[in-house]
Amino acid sequence: MKPRYQELLLKDLTGHPNGLAEHYRQFDVANRLLLTGHSHQAWPDVAFEGMRKAWDDAALLVDNKWEHAFQKADEVREGYSRLLDDDEGFIALGANTHELVIRFLSCLDLKRKPKLVITTGEFHTIRRQLARLEEEGIEIVRVPAYPVRDIAEKIIDKLDNRVSAVMVSSVFFETGLINPGIKAIAEKCRDMEIELLVDAYHSLNVAPFSVREMGLQKAFVTGAGYKYCQLGEGNGFMRFPEDFHGRPVITGWFSEFSLLTKKQTGRVEYGQGPDLFAGATYDPVSHYRAAEVFRFFREMEIEPAFLREVSQHQVGLLADLFRSFDLPPDLIRLDDDIPLSRRAGFLVLFTPHAAQIHKSLLKAGVYTDFRGMSLRLGPAPYLSDLQLKDAMGIMREVIRAQLI
Repeated sequence: MKPRYQELLLKDLTGHPNGLAEHYRQFDVANRLLLTGHSHQAWPDVAFEGMRKAWDDAALLVDNKWEHAFQKADEVREGYSRLLDDDEGFIALGANTHELVIRFLSCLDLKRKPKLVITTGEFHTIRRQLARLEEEGIEIVRVPAYPVRDIAEKIIDKLDNRVSAVMVSSVFFETGLINPGIKAIAEKCRDMEIELLVDAYHSLNVAPFSVREMGLQKAFVTGAGYKYCQLGEGNGFMRFPEDFHGRPVITGWFSEFSLLTKKQTGRVEYGQGPDLFAGATYDPVSHYRAAEVFRFFREMEIEPAFLREVSQHQVGLLADLFRSFDLPPDLIRLDDDIPLSRRAGFLVLFTPHAAQIHKSLLKAGVYTDFRGMSLRLGPAPYLSDLQLKDAMGIMREVIRAQLI
């Protein structure tokens, strides 16, 4: 019988090898120092079985495989709905968040309300695309993403009747800090009839997130499975309100699949439910893989609350180890003004030498990444405390040897 991890204690995942590591043999997680869990987590071995099933269905059924593929897509939608704590909205799927954000933007009346409000801490999907729209005359208002304590006030102060949408992260990708203002922002946007899109990529399956508790029933929520969900590429999603009746300009012919019984009006019509934001032909292998991973988490009873407990332990351990090194703060520092409870699934160390340290760590077998002056350390639930200590010990030696 498979163990049910919800019934186990945190200590069962802190020893070496970690109690989950046996389910990730193909990624060899027990023997690698993978501190890129905030960027790309290993896939459980069952993911390979999902890919095999996709091949088998394609080989056996040829073009008739799509009925099976759409069933897998529905399983992925159900998986995301559970993680979002949402039973009211619809889930549109896409290869990545960018294509879904584009469809969202194409719904907005930017001629009448040509202003979008974002923060300086949004991920590249939003940052780059809105910078390009700005070149075409769309007004982009950016509020500082740091400090986060007053983020809601800073955004709300910029809202007026010319704003089409607010686009903001629930966790900021450069700092790993949780946005405490989501609920207040959602309430104000709802009152002013402004669309709200929340990027939940760095929250889902690692930090607290609930459409219901955050009051996001009228909001759009985007994310994907490449990070903490362990689904791999090709599993972007966008949650949207069930009573939203916008008409995305960017639309694919798959949106017509649920139109067969609708009376044609002479204009472009859209499908029902998730089909409103449907695209076109895609590679269904990603959904087969994701469906197996969602099933694995469900059968093992690995719930977001438990993953949060594991993450807080691991991020806290990384922070404590770093503090014990007593390294010069002008070389590398941790923002100690931020309590552990306000941190999401990774730890950021600020250093002008982030690129150099990252490169040296990789040569030593420690996987990290960096963004500008932010060296990002992302643990994962299949890593042991010993692995975290080994990785940090290597980092200490790298910094002492090269920078001190």
